[in-house]
Amino acid sequence: MGVEEKLPAGILLTTVEGVVNWSRKASFWPATFGLACCAIEMMASGSARYDLGRFGMEVFRATPRQADLMIVAGRVSQKMAPVLRQIYDQMPEPKWVLSMGVCASSGGMFNNYAIVQGVDHIVPVDMYLPGCPPRPEMLMDALLKLHEKVQAEPLGDKRRVIVAEEDAPAVPLGSMPSSYRFNKAKAAKWREAVEEGSEEQLRITEWMADREAIRSGKGKR
Repeated sequence: MGVEEKLPAGILLTTVEGVVNWSRKASFWPATFGLACCAIEMMASGSARYDLGRFGMEVFRATPRQADLMIVAGRVSQKMAPVLRQIYDQMPEPKWVLSMGVCASSGGMFNNYAIVQGVDHIVPVDMYLPGCPPRPEMLMDALLKLHEKVQAEPLGDKRRVIVAEEDAPAVPLGSMPSSYRFNKAKAAKWREAVEEGSEEQLRITEWMADREAIRSGKGKR
């Protein structure tokens, strides 16, 4: 549609990083995964009125092995948490997680033992979307912000240099979850785990310990 007229002699110069990140952000394949009322809004965003397909994301995959985006739409119960984690582990790298709605992000109104108080206890989150439930327009806005994050992600030698300068882990999963950031003891454990490269194992271990404490009546309900 006139693009060839804008290019001098049909030549376009760019970087491998720019092309790779552009292709990743322009072809998100979300997993077919919904938990509660937020999933209704997520499904509405793919309808003709909102047309999520405009951004290359209309293909909700039926298997996590073909998906690279998990939209956690709704509250996460203690029984559903292991299933959510299994689906996340089955997704190939690179992959991203969008926490949709206040219930998935912080437990929302369900401040009790049955609901996980934030999905970042189970999986690393790349984008948080507030609301109860958020409208399809808000979901699309969050997805476009995630596009910006993916497009600006460094790769290769540039990524290694930035990681070395910031003393951060080599993958985005190293960002400290909010559930650890404001607890000195947990924050110290997280830093040790990052140095060892075992932050994901720490997430699972801490979550299982909290769950056992609740079951035994010693944990916070």
